[in-house]
Amino acid sequence: MDDSVIARAVSIVRTFDARHQVLGVSEVARRTKLPKATAHRMLRELATHKVLERSGSGYRLWLLLFEVGALVPAHHTIAATARPVMTDLRETTRGRIHLAVLDGTEVVYVEIVGEAHTPIASRVGGRLPAHATGVGKVILAHSGPAAIESVIATGLPRITARTLHTPGALMRELEAIRSDGQGYDREESHVGISCVAAPIFGADGNVLAGLSITGPTRMIDPDRMGLAVRTAARTIGRQVAGS
Repeated sequence: MDDSVIARAVSIVRTFDARHQVLGVSEVARRTKLPKATAHRMLRELATHKVLERSGSGYRLWLLLFEVGALVPAHHTIAATARPVMTDLRETTRGRIHLAVLDGTEVVYVEIVGEAHTPIASRVGGRLPAHATGVGKVILAHSGPAAIESVIATGLPRITARTLHTPGALMRELEAIRSDGQGYDREESHVGISCVAAPIFGADGNVLAGLSITGPTRMIDPDRMGLAVRTAARTIGRQVAGS
């Protein structure tokens, strides 16, 4: 592990995700492998600079990250372009619409439209393992071998009992996505919640992001919603290319 102050601060910030929105000192120390005293000191310093905020006996992400995140040009452009299309898709399907990009072996949600369907709600800036999400898998399906190998090297940890956790299962799923033009999360990241997703391509043909319709499993119609999300993804891709 890099022992620089910046590296330690980044490792602390990255311990927070959709499932761990508030963390105490002991949990941060465990997840970052930092000494508890070091974690405690750095958490206080990050809170002083508004990167984190105290929440009960723990900490949560705070204002500075959202202010800085809004300035990231590429993802901000995609999100701003996609928002009206996502709103239309929400009205048509009544699902929760997610736009996400790949960052290493995880997806980061850069825009969300619609109400949450679970207490463990996704959020803008939240992260999940790419192999456990529909958006992640549609991006991976159209990424190079190095991206896929990096994800496999994580060991494909299970988020639920239905998460794809073997390289063979993941590779078969990615091949099906390339063939079908869409992918699925079948309760692989949240029990009772499923999604149908499609890739968004740039003018150069490279995959930029993933778009998904998410909701309770009983309301996800793969055929109807698959066509809707593929159409929306193509529309966003054309608009991003022309912007």
